[in-house]
Amino acid sequence: MEPHYILRKPLLTEKSTQAMEGANVYAFEVDRRATKTDIKNAIEAAFGVTVVKINTQNRKGGSRRLRYGTVKAGEWKRASVRIKDGQTIELF
Repeated sequence: MEPHYILRKPLLTEKSTQAMEGANVYAFEVDRRATKTDIKNAIEAAFGVTVVKINTQNRKGGSRRLRYGTVKAGEWKRASVRIKDGQTIELF
């Protein structure tokens, strides 16, 4: 798959921003079918950095009660990517 199909969007939260600055770890929402090797190749091709380690999580979608019944939110996959020291990814 192409890198722009694998990497959906960067996750910019307070915790992930601190990880970017301190531990050189970036968080992305990725395609649920992508493997760690696919994610590594996509990050290296898209941003031109060297990936050291990848951790992934499959996030379950929860249910919400609305006026007309319950609705289930979609499931998604999160990837935390550590890159080589001295390299950065420009997200902003």
